[in-house]
Amino acid sequence: MPKKAESGESTADLLAYLFGPGNHDEHTDPHLVAAWTPDLPCPARTPGRMTLADLALLLDAPVDALRGPKPAEHVWHVSVRNEPDDRVLSDAEWATVAAEMVAAAGIAPHGDAQACRWVAVRHADDHIHLVATLARQDGRHPRIRGDIPNMHAAARAFETAWDLTPMSPLDRTARRAPVTGEREKAVRRGLTESARESLQRTVREAAARATNTTDFLTRLRDAGLRVREHHDENGVLDGYAVALPGDRADRGTRPVWFSGRTLAYDLSLPRVRERFQPVVAPADLALAHTRIREAAHLLARTGRAEGAGDVAALGDLLVVAAATSPTVVCEKVRAAAAAFEQASRTPGTRTLHGTARAHFKASARALDHAPRAARGGGAPAVLTLLIALVEAVEAATAWHRAQHHDAQTRAAAQAATLLHEAATLTGAPPPTRPSRAAPRTVRVTPAPTRGPATAPPVTGVPPRPNPHPGPGRSR
Repeated sequence: MPKKAESGESTADLLAYLFGPGNHDEHTDPHLVAAWTPDLPCPARTPGRMTLADLALLLDAPVDALRGPKPAEHVWHVSVRNEPDDRVLSDAEWATVAAEMVAAAGIAPHGDAQACRWVAVRHADDHIHLVATLARQDGRHPRIRGDIPNMHAAARAFETAWDLTPMSPLDRTARRAPVTGEREKAVRRGLTESARESLQRTVREAAARATNTTDFLTRLRDAGLRVREHHDENGVLDGYAVALPGDRADRGTRPVWFSGRTLAYDLSLPRVRERFQPVVAPADLALAHTRIREAAHLLARTGRAEGAGDVAALGDLLVVAAATSPTVVCEKVRAAAAAFEQASRTPGTRTLHGTARAHFKASARALDHAPRAARGGGAPAVLTLLIALVEAVEAATAWHRAQHHDAQTRAAAQAATLLHEAATLTGAPPPTRPSRAAPRTVRVTPAPTRGPATAPPVTGVPPRPNPHPGPGRSR
């Protein structure tokens, strides 16, 4: 799995880190496995022939020789990793991977003697780091647009040929994780999470609760974020960026801004606006549980296009439920909402209309607007809500499975497990359910062009807890 890592302007500093012990002495036997030229001496194994300073000078030489403007950040850095359960690849195999990856990225196409200079460094069994400088040896700039998607395509060929664990499709639904530099910065500041992760959670909660653009931006400011609006030439708002107070760059001279889209694919202003539902039913907390169950049955009966809107609204409902849950279950519900995040984003579709969406949005509004005293209602009321949420998430799991959305199916299944665990924390017996005229077992409509798929029954009773729950895998 290729992943863009922190790039920058200092080749020497990056090499010192890659060949060093790591932040927690996690680097073992750092060495070169491949480079732009065969038989390049390794600074770790033959320091008498090549030092780190020498290697940095060689990599930077094409950049220093540029006659025109030089890139502000000329160091390109990508890590390539396989699954922990895969076999350990040899240095020769990683060298083959490295050559294919830099070719796919446009850094060093096969047979191009004037391409960028690059090296592949290995300091662990399961991954390598690719480092290149963004200047060709003929004095031109490389074309690397679309490098990561192209590298993902190359990775799939190795997965097939070498029987490695296949990664999830690059469908722009996985969570955007912080890069190494962001995590290290959080550690230096004594924070438990990176600025990106804090902003993702805060912006997602504001988007889930907001009813219009003004409300959304107000909620961001009320949460303590710095907000920067972007307007087009006609003065119409068409984007936004957020920053955490105290998170600064360039030696503290400017805030570190994140646009909505750089936080998550569904947090850009157009995608946030798609979530708004101006007309919803009254915020009646007493009806929320019933609405959630009805929405679960509607989701189980919908076709592919409508279901995308339903699971997106269910994701917002889980975010609101996490923000309003009693302390005893709050952590588990928050984890379930985070796990379900990828399941709320459907590959290859932008329509968010769905028959169950209105029920989910009305329930979220009821939870958000109910007084705290009424919202608690004791352990039986909390358990009733959690069982309803489990039923809804199980329906989403079955719907994604029928559409062959593997990553989303795993994410939704993990969320259901976490919600069931939350239900066991209430210490209350399962409530008595009213009987239904409609059958309790339904079948999800499969994707029209992907072939039939059998979905498991959707019931209101939480499944037996898995004694060995594993995290959903999103690559």
